[in-house]
Amino acid sequence: MRSKWAINSAFMAFYGFAATLITWVLWAYKIGFGIYMLPFAGRPGPVVTIVEQLSQSSLPSANLLQNFPLSTMIYFQFVFAAITIVILGGALLGRMNFTAWMLFVPLWITFCYSIGAYSLWGGGFLFQRGVIDYSGGYVIHVSSGTAGFVAAHWVGPRLAQDREDSRPNNILCVLIGAGILWIGWNGFNGGDPYAASADAGVAVLNTNICTAMSCLTWTVMDMIYFKKPSVLGAVQGMITGLVGITPAAGVVAGWGAIAIGFATGTIPWVSMNIMGKKVAYFRKIDDVLGIFHTHCVAGFVGGMCTGLFATIEGCAAFGITNPGGAIGKSRSISLHSKY
Repeated sequence: MRSKWAINSAFMAFYGFAATLITWVLWAYKIGFGIYMLPFAGRPGPVVTIVEQLSQSSLPSANLLQNFPLSTMIYFQFVFAAITIVILGGALLGRMNFTAWMLFVPLWITFCYSIGAYSLWGGGFLFQRGVIDYSGGYVIHVSSGTAGFVAAHWVGPRLAQDREDSRPNNILCVLIGAGILWIGWNGFNGGDPYAASADAGVAVLNTNICTAMSCLTWTVMDMIYFKKPSVLGAVQGMITGLVGITPAAGVVAGWGAIAIGFATGTIPWVSMNIMGKKVAYFRKIDDVLGIFHTHCVAGFVGGMCTGLFATIEGCAAFGITNPGGAIGKSRSISLHSKY
């Protein structure tokens, strides 16, 4: 962001992280990962007693256990939730009323994020239908990208003079943050088998392969269309690669990761640089950091590519014993069943 909005933007992320944690432990975790209440939501409630925190982690609606305490699961999944609200906030920077943001964060985590988490990961109806989302392509990225776009529509754009120069005030800090993000994503995708398993290693390797391919592809696209490479473009390509591999990380082969990287380096590039600049409606929406393109579009591309490139061996390592049925017809699925 420009220097005039830098502190406010950082504070929005800082507040979002803190508010999400309190919301999470008081009621939202159990909505996302608790006992069945509705096909898309668990029964809300707190997870703050020492007995609960020391107990073995489980997903009661999915009939699964993990070999670590519930406190570990609560914190690991909280960070995913907090990341999602921070991504969403990127679409609203520079004009969001902070009091409104304070109210928005717990409401969105409760009624949007937790619903997606339960539906796909907690044993809800999408889980039962066999939808594969290895580490949050839909739960995190499609949801935050969609919500950011809708919120930007309703909040409205920044003043015209604030939209004229969208360059960040410190590009070196952008690169440092991008590097930290890339490294951190290894824990993001590599942690989702809930064990130091073979598919965790595959997920980490594929995360880096896809991200590198997407970064290079986006850079080449910039050179072809704009006649010069762009540092910020390379960062956008890095982000779309990270997002795109997220739903597929542990179930695709290396060549699949390369293919997904190429797709996330081209389709979101076209979405951002062609559609976003030439379609009148998209020009009206002040999505400050391009969250719709880098997260919603890239997450959707990655999710669709999961269905195309998921391998039998990768699905079996992840605990999916019927990958064909999981992707298409059957409801027979057991994510993480080996644990």
